[in-house]
Amino acid sequence: MASHRRGELRVGERVVVSSAIVTADRLLEDWPVGDAAALSPERLEDVLSLEPEIVILGTGERQVFPEPSLFAAVAGRGVGLEVMDNGAACRTYNVLLAEGRRVALAIIL
Repeated sequence: MASHRRGELRVGERVVVSSAIVTADRLLEDWPVGDAAALSPERLEDVLSLEPEIVILGTGERQVFPEPSLFAAVAGRGVGLEVMDNGAACRTYNVLLAEGRRVALAIIL
């Protein structure tokens, strides 16, 4: 389970204060992304290499859409990409995880 509070992410008992990638069995801290608008396909590869069926991208306190080319790159791999603010991203991640989906949360703090 993941939860968000301004400037931090809680994954179980762990508190993370930098951008991170979370899956059912992994927590990758210090994901080097600080701005959704500057997110590149190369940085998203950090997430896609974990082979999720869907990526939930938390873009901070507000929903910020990355470049359209990013959506095309992800769709070309057969993976869904949903973009939302961090609170909604954590809630959605938890629901999909509870459903047994192969979901990855990529969250920008």
